[in-house]
Amino acid sequence: MKSNLTPLRSTQRLVAGFALTLGLFAATPRASAGAAVEPGFVSLFDGKTLNGWKLIDPHGGGYGVKDGVIYCARGGGGNLMTEREFDDFIFRFEFKLEDGSNNGVGIRAPLHGNAAYLGMEIQILEEGAAERGKWGKLRPEQYHGSIYDVIPAARGALKPPGQWNFQEIIARGRRITVILNGKKILDANLNDVTDPAKLRAHPGLLRERGHIGFLGHGDYLEFRNIRIKELRRRERDNHPPEGFTALFNGRNLDGWQGQLKSPYDNPIKRAALTPDERAAAQQEADENMRAHWKVRKGEIVYDGKGRSLCTVRDYADFELLVDWKIPPHGDSGIYLRGSPQVQIWDPYTQPTKHGSEVGSGGLYNNKTNASKPLLVADKPIGEWNRFRILMVGERVHVFLNGQLVTQDTVLENYWDRSQPIFRTGPIELQSHGDALWFKNIYIRELPTR
Repeated sequence: MKSNLTPLRSTQRLVAGFALTLGLFAATPRASAGAAVEPGFVSLFDGKTLNGWKLIDPHGGGYGVKDGVIYCARGGGGNLMTEREFDDFIFRFEFKLEDGSNNGVGIRAPLHGNAAYLGMEIQILEEGAAERGKWGKLRPEQYHGSIYDVIPAARGALKPPGQWNFQEIIARGRRITVILNGKKILDANLNDVTDPAKLRAHPGLLRERGHIGFLGHGDYLEFRNIRIKELRRRERDNHPPEGFTALFNGRNLDGWQGQLKSPYDNPIKRAALTPDERAAAQQEADENMRAHWKVRKGEIVYDGKGRSLCTVRDYADFELLVDWKIPPHGDSGIYLRGSPQVQIWDPYTQPTKHGSEVGSGGLYNNKTNASKPLLVADKPIGEWNRFRILMVGERVHVFLNGQLVTQDTVLENYWDRSQPIFRTGPIELQSHGDALWFKNIYIRELPTR
């Protein structure tokens, strides 16, 4: 059919169409060389440079780029980490091994430190060399696709050295899934990890967010077509995540009681009370609680004038989430098993109180073991902070706003330092003469051994 457009208008239409096409290409994330990015995915590798990545603790030749691939240099490596952090995601990439190649994918990892323990490592390992004993006798959780040293993956889906493998890692909350060449080789719920030794050694299992990276161990291998799709995470106040129970329902103080007057805040002396004495003391404590601890708009609000707030139930080993907020110069803490405390205070408002410049999250009353946090991770005063606390036996991990501030540290028995921390006890929100706010208090009890 003959066109009705004049030559000028035809030219204008062609130019406009070309401009639109250019605009679409500019708006679309660029894929790695030789592949298109699927809908919803963003390329993490431009095929030419390591833009968007950081090489941490490099050795030998580190990592480089050639012919549209990222390679880990033979005899080199280090951790090649994304500049950005991610929480829930689908991560897709291709990799090619040589005979005996060893590497890993760090997920939800910090930039520094051992990503396999402070984050998680999804193992990359050439199975033939493993069978021949290159690395000695391996445990099941050290083979390809496993959460390294924690949860084993199924074997048999890896292609021979020299061929490209396609792998997908899905992190959605506590569910970690690995699909290799179309076969699901790992589908793990991290809440099922209850071995105390693994929980102590791998605080990274609790991390909700972090960097993704390739963890080089001196062997040559190649990566290409590296892309990610971020998954939306929904959270509602006072609605517990999977595997957790709410200690605060957002409406009232059911499940909580007042702290007994001194000296009966001491569990040893409290245990010496007769049932009638205990009931009378608890009645007085609950009256004190009702006068000073209130629930407003889904938050526990404390006026700074009464005693601490305690759970009715006792707990042994657990993972605990607590959101908290304090005013300038505020001071509080979380008692574990009825013993002080994971510290809360203001490290910013000048002049700071004695010691508060070190930040919250330390085990303040320790004398022999570490009492200060590893770093200051507090948000500005007036903003909500979140603790994630793991207590196993007498040892504690504490995350503050996603940063590990206390790692595998013994919580000493404040009430009698000649014996370990009590095996069970209540969780307490400490009063220290300042207004306080709490919400989103959840617990996941762990089996005791």
